[in-house]
Amino acid sequence: MQREIETLIIGGGAIGICCAFYLNELGKNVAVVEKDDICAGSSYGNAGLVVPSHSMPLAAPGVLFQGLKWMFDPQSPFYIKPRLQRDLLSWLWQFRGACSRTHVRKAVPVMRDLGLASRDLFDELAALEDLDFDFAPTGKLDIFNTHKGFDKAVEEARLLQQYGVETRIQEPAQLAQFFPGMRTTAVGGVLCPRDAWLHPDRFVHQLARHVETRGVRMLTAVEVLGFESAGRTVTRVKTTRGDLSVKEVILAGGCWSAELMRELKIRLLLEPAKGYSITYKRPQRCPAIPLMLAEAAIAVTPMTDRLRFAGTLELAGFDLSINWRRVQAIVQAVPAYLPDLDPDSLELVEIWRGLRPCSPDGLPYLGRPAGYDNVIVATGHDTLGISLAPITGKIVSLLAANKKLPMDISALGLERFHS
Repeated sequence: MQREIETLIIGGGAIGICCAFYLNELGKNVAVVEKDDICAGSSYGNAGLVVPSHSMPLAAPGVLFQGLKWMFDPQSPFYIKPRLQRDLLSWLWQFRGACSRTHVRKAVPVMRDLGLASRDLFDELAALEDLDFDFAPTGKLDIFNTHKGFDKAVEEARLLQQYGVETRIQEPAQLAQFFPGMRTTAVGGVLCPRDAWLHPDRFVHQLARHVETRGVRMLTAVEVLGFESAGRTVTRVKTTRGDLSVKEVILAGGCWSAELMRELKIRLLLEPAKGYSITYKRPQRCPAIPLMLAEAAIAVTPMTDRLRFAGTLELAGFDLSINWRRVQAIVQAVPAYLPDLDPDSLELVEIWRGLRPCSPDGLPYLGRPAGYDNVIVATGHDTLGISLAPITGKIVSLLAANKKLPMDISALGLERFHS
């Protein structure tokens, strides 16, 4: 293994591989170090949605109250495993403070700009000759089986329209076109025409192969143990395969980023949020475009030859065990919206779970830590890791090259909870 590396990316998921792509485009000598295999984490089995429409942060008015109601229900869409841990309590305190209209007004423009820019970059990536990850700009439909949920969604959709995010209200009579040969109990929907879907694992693996052919090295099954620094510069990265001399470090390790940053004496409020997906062979009768079953917080993604249900946000630390009750909650919720789609009659391909890195305010962490000149952190994307991966990689490359950024990222600062 080569011991001198110009730019070392820690993390081989969607964020890290997109960083590698754009850094390589700028002529940087890049290597990716990954403790498992490429795309082994939450980039693998997620819903595969590219959603610039998701410009509302997780932390918003009403979310805290709803979360407290769900807290002790292990089948709820949002579940917190009760435990007395300092980091979790600090995270929940900051989350409480972010559940405000003031935060939403500040966050929506940031998330909008990131989401729309990333969506445009996906068009460019999908046009590359050696990449085929079934990128499909079909739009996405959020559907509601309660009038209360639909009325609230209409308000939110109109708010997003004011911020330049395109949404279209769909009354019940307009929904049939999205369910060929199928029934739905939905009382209304919100169409997000700029949204899209892809095969997430194909996207990450193919982009990784693409950059490898252009000189990026993939160092898999190599775990980072710590760092050596001189003043404001990290000089060496300690790994299970020996030390690496570095000029620039990109930390894109998902949920594990906070632990690595402790080695640099930096505290990052970051909680792993477990999510699940259940993938079946695609049935003959299937929704025409991806759906969000809104009240149940479940995504339904019809892929080329697969049908995937994905959902839940479970704050249970680094516990990767499969909670069967939560899997069943996802499966059982689907027929409540789509009576003709019976999961028991489908051919199961895979049950998957993964950990997504969540910040308390629902915004990613992106930028340089105050104490270091050659470290860039890119994590905390919550459920939007795939969706925001290209723009994150682009911004990281521009930061590393000291070039002008396409947008203001001050709201994504690493020290924003320490003031």
